[in-house]
Amino acid sequence: MATIRDVAAEAGVSRATVTRVLHEPDKVSPAKLAKVQAAIKKLGYRPNMLSQTFRSSSARTIVVLAPNLANPFFAQVIAGIVDASDELGYKILVGSTNNSSKREADYIKMVETRLADGIIQMAPFTEGEVSLLPREHVPAVSVAGVPGTPYPGVRIDNVAAVKECIQHLVSLGHTHIGAITGPANNSNTIVRLKGFKEGLEEAGLSYLPELVREGDFRLVSGFSATADFMLDSNPVRPTAIFCMNDEMALGAMRSLKTFNLRVPEDISIIGFDNLDFSAFASPALTTVEQPAYDMGRRSAALLVDMLEGRVGKADADIVLPYRLVERESTAVVHTRA
Repeated sequence: MATIRDVAAEAGVSRATVTRVLHEPDKVSPAKLAKVQAAIKKLGYRPNMLSQTFRSSSARTIVVLAPNLANPFFAQVIAGIVDASDELGYKILVGSTNNSSKREADYIKMVETRLADGIIQMAPFTEGEVSLLPREHVPAVSVAGVPGTPYPGVRIDNVAAVKECIQHLVSLGHTHIGAITGPANNSNTIVRLKGFKEGLEEAGLSYLPELVREGDFRLVSGFSATADFMLDSNPVRPTAIFCMNDEMALGAMRSLKTFNLRVPEDISIIGFDNLDFSAFASPALTTVEQPAYDMGRRSAALLVDMLEGRVGKADADIVLPYRLVERESTAVVHTRA
């Protein structure tokens, strides 16, 4: 493979002249420009794009960090990021970290070495957790995070959204409302549990730990948590279950069928996210709609604005509207004999 040294020897010029031809041709005399271009063509020289990226002020590449690419909510967010970034002239590199600090460090290093320009982080930030972001000189934006993230973000008001879920269930006569959460140390779990407790308190209901089960945002955890609610040894069973995402809600609905319980006639189920499949569940799932695609688009636009100097790193979060989508999985509570 031909090198700059080879091109310079063939053209009879210095390597510095070849470099100027590649990067600043207007500063090279026509005669030398013609010689270098002829040598490049004859030798089939191809510039080292990696080297050019290091010299450039921008790689025009954004790294998107996702804790779990199998999660359909993240897929919708990424779709928005990809579309907006393409319109803005940036490429996207999606990395699945699986909560690995080593993987996160590898992707952050790409920004520090100028192979990429900035990071969109989809893993929620929790104060006190071991995290490699924020890091000086690494522009970062959080998407679908929570208040207090130490870099700009795009999110909804999770607390208000969950409180609206509880208000909806209370309006249907439910007083024994269960919850299936995400992992206890997950910041989205923490803020949604806050909304759950506040919603109960405002309705004059007590928070009962025995009506709460920990899940992991996956289908199977919704299934197993619901099965645990149904054990004969439980002193109290919920008449409605709030699930902190739609995947767990669908797992919960499937679990109830194994106990010959009907949704919503016997137990109401409410989810969170409004994923595409939620409208096609049987019964169709009542849920909170997070504008996932728009959140992705706005996070990409925010990061590009930071990279191009239009906003600073200290700018406040962008809080997008949510809505409660009422479908068939919630109904008026039935009095038990």
